[in-house]
Amino acid sequence: MTAAAGAFRLNLLALILGMLAWGVAGSALALDGGPDVPRLVSFGGTCRNCELAGRKLIGAKFIGANFAGASMTGCDLRGASFVGSNFTGADLGKADVRGASMQGARFLLANFTDASLAGLEAQGVEFAHANFTRAVFTDAELEGANLTRVDARGANFAGANLTGATLSAGRFDAASFRGSKLTAANLSDGAFAEADFKNAELVGATLAGADLGAAYNLTQHQLDLACVDTRTKLPAGLSGRPCSGHSRRPAAP
Repeated sequence: MTAAAGAFRLNLLALILGMLAWGVAGSALALDGGPDVPRLVSFGGTCRNCELAGRKLIGAKFIGANFAGASMTGCDLRGASFVGSNFTGADLGKADVRGASMQGARFLLANFTDASLAGLEAQGVEFAHANFTRAVFTDAELEGANLTRVDARGANFAGANLTGATLSAGRFDAASFRGSKLTAANLSDGAFAEADFKNAELVGATLAGADLGAAYNLTQHQLDLACVDTRTKLPAGLSGRPCSGHSRRPAAP
């Protein structure tokens, strides 16, 4: 046995023992990207506050797992599946989560700063209070997702589907919503200074209390199909219709 082969086996054994210590149940291993960086195919059980920064976890499956507070900065999670799992407070800064899917997952207070999430499927996922600064969500499916009080300054939602999503009280300064679908979305009390809404769909969107005074590429046609209130700030020369009661539909002219 060569020295390199012996070192590899020792590294692999150490990793497996470490996983057992974390309490990760039913995990499988497959080599991906080098002998010292295995791919963890399936996770269940608990791995709170565990250290996985920089790991290659392409196509990994997190099913009923508890990874609250885990450090996953710079992880390669392309095509990963997050099903019924808890990632509250997890750090996924600069992670590559392109093409991943999330179902019944919780990412409250999670950090996605500079993360790549293009093509993400995260319908109805809980992202409240998450940090999305400069994160990329191009063409993501975020219908019904909860983005309450997120920090998404400089984030890119171009082409994303945010139908029925909640973006209330969030910070979206300099974010891009070019070509995004915000039908029936709740943008109330959000900050959108220099956010770009070119060709965004705002049919039935709630803009109550939203600060859009310095937003880019908003048109009167877009606002005619959305709801505003007396606190809403709009660019000079534009106006909006008040919502009728608690409905998200614009009041009749």
